[in-house]
Amino acid sequence: MDLEKLLSGPLKRINPRLAGWAYSGLRRIPLVRRRLEAEFNDVVAGMEESVKPYRDELSSYRRLPDDGLDHAEVLSLMADLAGREEAGWKGGFASGAVYHGEDGHIAFLSNVIALHSQVNPLHADLWPSATKFEAEIVAMTSTMLGAAETEDEIVGTVTSGGTESILLAVKTYRDQAAAQGIKRPEMITPVTAHVAFDKAAHYFGLKMVKVPVDGDYRADVAAAAAAINRNTVLVVGSAPAFPHGTIDPIEELSALAAGRGVGFHTDACLGGFVLPWAERLGYPVPPFDFRLPGVTSMSADTHKYGYAAKGTSVIMYRGRELRRHQYFTASEWPGGLYFSPTLAGSRPGSLSAACWAAMVSTGEKGYLEATARILETADLIRSGIEKLPDLHMLGDSLFVIAFGSEAVDIYQVLQRMAERGWSLTGLHHPPAVHIAVTLRHTADGVAQRFIKDLEDSVGEAKAHPGEAGGVAPVYGMAATVPARAVVDELLERYVDLLFEV
Repeated sequence: MDLEKLLSGPLKRINPRLAGWAYSGLRRIPLVRRRLEAEFNDVVAGMEESVKPYRDELSSYRRLPDDGLDHAEVLSLMADLAGREEAGWKGGFASGAVYHGEDGHIAFLSNVIALHSQVNPLHADLWPSATKFEAEIVAMTSTMLGAAETEDEIVGTVTSGGTESILLAVKTYRDQAAAQGIKRPEMITPVTAHVAFDKAAHYFGLKMVKVPVDGDYRADVAAAAAAINRNTVLVVGSAPAFPHGTIDPIEELSALAAGRGVGFHTDACLGGFVLPWAERLGYPVPPFDFRLPGVTSMSADTHKYGYAAKGTSVIMYRGRELRRHQYFTASEWPGGLYFSPTLAGSRPGSLSAACWAAMVSTGEKGYLEATARILETADLIRSGIEKLPDLHMLGDSLFVIAFGSEAVDIYQVLQRMAERGWSLTGLHHPPAVHIAVTLRHTADGVAQRFIKDLEDSVGEAKAHPGEAGGVAPVYGMAATVPARAVVDELLERYVDLLFEV
């Protein structure tokens, strides 16, 4: 790495003072580190206002109150907080986060959750309704994703979200490989694969081999082929990848994995409830699901574009034998016979009930109509961005729109948009921003407001470089500071902040 070029270029534009410190201290790395940490402390302190806005206004509880608060008082407080925070997402200002959000739908799911608030699927004898709901959630999701068009049996389980679905998939392939005598398992993922795969590798002791993406931000098949060896237990592709919304070449990757006797997982957590309907609407959707014989597992989030309440996802496998490597059973525990299909023991059955209710009440027609609205809005937003001369698009996607800039600091644009109420996603490698289009964005005027605010934000960032605070210096430094341990520590300190009273 050319540190002199780095410190006189991008880092200097983001934070001249920090660049000066680093430049003058190249031969005094410990001093540079201390100063970087001090600067990061200032950044974290500046973010407290956004994550702890109620600290000086509302009572905080470090211990249980002597007397329990009145139910009406608690409900009043919680309704007030919900009302304050509603504006941040209801008006379509958030990328992803809330995927439906219509009042009637929220009320409907809330009623279902209330009816099933005591349900725990761990006790199937007490609540057999939970097993009905979860089995049908898996069946409906797998049918949507090609199970009806293969002779193989597609099975699965309901999980708490996309991360758990991915963790379980990786654990399953690891345990299958262990049964086959593979002691040092490896998995191959594109660099754009969801970070939950990194988390799974960390938790379950797999070596993660990352392959590059091409100029369209799709996984490099040749690189994946070169990376496979006798320890490879899993190859991964995304449909689509979270950063740029691009769909990896699943057909080629899964065929490659099958030819080498390796499992293949399609991560459709983000697109599983969009792409099937987009295909039926005539949009160009490459093959990605169980219709491809090499796809041995898939994940799809019901709590995103499936419009369920937060806290459910589905992990699916080609065959029961593979799924059984996911289970945990114990037959010698003094507490009795025990089994757990997923990571959790007790689980909130109310969320599975709400998921089932969301799916059967939406139906195929509802998903088709919702997807049509989302894709039409995404086309409108994409067209608006393409007309802004200082921005350029990254990749070719349907509903996750990523853009960067060579003319202006994109993180300054991100912060200027935040000042206008927008909650967008900052990316790096390369620096960019994305918006995941949801039903919230399909309301009248939202897409037009986004384009107008984006145009104004680009103009401000270009006219006043380096003046925006907030998230801009965080992303900027994370993308340019070579001391990665310092950046990791910044993230850890931010998480610490979240749990401070």
